[in-house]
Amino acid sequence: MLRALLDKFWDEDLWLPPNTTWEDITPGPDKAVVYSDYRHLLYPIPLALVLIVIRHALEKYWYAPFGKSLGIKNTRSKKAPNNPTLEAAYINCSKIKHKQICALAKQLDLSERQVERWWRLRRSQDKPSTLVKFCENAWRCNFYIFNFSYGFFILSDKEWLWDIDQCYIGYPHQGLTSDVWWYYMISAAFYWSLTLSQFSDVRRKDFWQMFVHHLATIALLSFSWVCNLYRIGTLVLLLHDCAEIFLEAAKASKYANYQKLCDAIFTVFTILWIVTRLGIYPFYIIWSTSIRAPMLLPMFPAYYFFNSLLCLLLVLHLVWTWLILQVAYKAINAGKKAISEVLAQTSAIVLISPITARLIDTIAKRVHRGQHFYISIQLDISGVENVNTF
Repeated sequence: MLRALLDKFWDEDLWLPPNTTWEDITPGPDKAVVYSDYRHLLYPIPLALVLIVIRHALEKYWYAPFGKSLGIKNTRSKKAPNNPTLEAAYINCSKIKHKQICALAKQLDLSERQVERWWRLRRSQDKPSTLVKFCENAWRCNFYIFNFSYGFFILSDKEWLWDIDQCYIGYPHQGLTSDVWWYYMISAAFYWSLTLSQFSDVRRKDFWQMFVHHLATIALLSFSWVCNLYRIGTLVLLLHDCAEIFLEAAKASKYANYQKLCDAIFTVFTILWIVTRLGIYPFYIIWSTSIRAPMLLPMFPAYYFFNSLLCLLLVLHLVWTWLILQVAYKAINAGKKAISEVLAQTSAIVLISPITARLIDTIAKRVHRGQHFYISIQLDISGVENVNTF
């Protein structure tokens, strides 16, 4: 029964172009080109453990000392007093309503104010220190610098970087080189490391959302690898990595209290984000996969699914743009103290650029005179990262 289901799932008519079999693209010494091997998708898992070790070593011996030299304090919030009943209620739901406060106060013979104070301390206890967030952003910034630089270096002599039609010409009999193999393995390992490290890092409010996001990214990379669609995959990776460098650098600069540097870096990020996410991605990548590809190769069901995932990413880009305006509107009306609560319910965000911030400030002065709102959003190849407020 299981064998029949697997045979149906891996049906060649679903996954491969017409007149192509799995045997045709199975790696072997007798083949004219090197094909991607689905078994290699297991390699990023141990490689992710190596990245986690490297990350912790860098954070301990480099990022943390460097952050402290910049004046970033590793202050920890005061721990909430031990109370098993309140702890159980907090784990069940970190957001509490007034009725629950009254019930817990009555049950524990405490005042409502004491319950509220314990809840605030417990929430603060879960928040990472500024130094921890600085180290996290420094690690991601350095990784994106490395991954983008390596990706651009190895792709600079690849014909499909300069002529996207080469992603489809000759498909699926396109040779895989060792440098592209490493690019895919390292990228997949990075998202595996983010997935695994979530269980040891400070638990965030968006824990499960980010967990699902990382798995979705890994699935997209794995799908393109199995179908030998790695050429278009490398272009999508390269396109998204370039802007992430400046986002992480801007956030790290903010945590170090270099506001002018943060504004300057984020200005570059804003330009890159608009150009890559709303310019190159839809009008070059999606146009190619949707218009040019059907002209150059016979279509098959798996390709339509892969292209739909790429189009879904474009929809998310548009949604993120709308959320920028929505979050800004909520920030103006809710006030600075409520911004974190507004963003806690938002799955995607973007740092508002200095130009946009000045426009918002002009309106905000009528409501909250003199307050500036800086909201951080992290984007990724297939979703969103963490939510932070500056």
